[in-house]
Amino acid sequence: MKCSLGEDVILDILEDQLSCVDVIERKLCALGREDPDDAFYIVNLADVLLKHKKWVSLLPRIEPFYAMKCNCDPVVLKMLAGLGIGFDCASKIEMQTMLGMGVPPSKIVYANPCKQASHLRFSEKHGISLMTFDNELELHKIKELHPAAKLLLRIRTDDSKSLCQLGIKYGAPLKQCRHLLSVAHALNLNIIGVSFHVGSGCYDASAYATAISAARSVFNVAVEMGFEFSMLDIGGGFPGAPDAAITFEEVCSILNPLLEEHFPVSSGIRIIAEPGRYYSASAFTLVVNVVACRSVKASQFNGNDLTIGTPEYKDSDELGFMYYINDGVYGSFNCLVFDHATVHPEVFGAEQTAPKFPSSIWGPTCDSLDCITKSAFLPKIEVGQWLYFRNMGAYTCSAASTFNGFNKPMKYYTISISCWPMLKKVLEKIGLNVHWPCHISVDHKTAIGNGPESLEIITSAP
Repeated sequence: MKCSLGEDVILDILEDQLSCVDVIERKLCALGREDPDDAFYIVNLADVLLKHKKWVSLLPRIEPFYAMKCNCDPVVLKMLAGLGIGFDCASKIEMQTMLGMGVPPSKIVYANPCKQASHLRFSEKHGISLMTFDNELELHKIKELHPAAKLLLRIRTDDSKSLCQLGIKYGAPLKQCRHLLSVAHALNLNIIGVSFHVGSGCYDASAYATAISAARSVFNVAVEMGFEFSMLDIGGGFPGAPDAAITFEEVCSILNPLLEEHFPVSSGIRIIAEPGRYYSASAFTLVVNVVACRSVKASQFNGNDLTIGTPEYKDSDELGFMYYINDGVYGSFNCLVFDHATVHPEVFGAEQTAPKFPSSIWGPTCDSLDCITKSAFLPKIEVGQWLYFRNMGAYTCSAASTFNGFNKPMKYYTISISCWPMLKKVLEKIGLNVHWPCHISVDHKTAIGNGPESLEIITSAP
């Protein structure tokens, strides 16, 4: 069954038991576009809904403010807005986008410690007052352009246990915090709390222990100086893919006791967070076409993590293959460069017992840096076959370009039939009329669905 979400967005409502591979097969059979071999995304909206249900269940005290830089897909943003969560914005365009979707200014945190003046003026004009800072000059800028702002002092914490370390760029050292508080007091600015970030893609939940302890020490200093802090922003770093080094449940099991120890419910401190990949990573599956192939000697792959002597790698005369696909590091796979991601290609329709060969996968542009993987063991793939990559929703399409004239992949949305009632109510909550059934032979947007038998609407606290 299909329904229209407006603006040429068609949603497929699918049986619960369908797997990712089943949905890809359906989509490939239904393709009728001008360029049917173009890459595309399968977007599982049920996955996002279930992630939010888990967040509310396991972290009931913490209000999520989605980091839209992670994935700014408009359908996902509207759905999250309907769920009542807030948004972490870093620029005028991001703030404009969320205001345009009906998100109230109070549900936006301007979480960029170093702000462009015109963007700061925009936030003041539109009533976005919650924001971060980490240096003295920023305080003077805020005093001039947005003196009524509600400020969070971003502190530097140990982010060495994360894929993307942010402390090298942002965060005030603890020894500078007292001085910054003094400057803010002299400027009559309203600092209401502390912000930190353990780094994107954190792989050791113990990082939150040192960060929360540091935040508590700044709260204590603020109390001594006469401030009345009311908010703690614990940033992001939450895992979003099933193959992450740590699970979301592990993070929660460490985080909740720490918060209760240092910021108990009785303290009245409001706690927010800035999850990005947690919500979007596993909801997106990228499907690409093999547009060309070269056969080369397997010895060419020496030094690329292929071990000579393994059953797969018999001798230097064995053939290997270089595959060229229609998405690359200038597109969705920019995550390999910017997000330190690791991707795992899967061959659509391949037999599990098929022999495997040393292989490399390359993007479509003319740049030799456009390489997805230099070493993998894959079955023999014919030109025209499809590969797919799971967990491609974080820091992929949001930073993709059309370099060399290659388009960004289309997106096809779907949801499991058991989650559809919840999604319908969420979208109607933000005034998006849902039209169905929709009799269209070629859907413009579709995806995956695996949901529970029943799911009630769960929205975040205001």
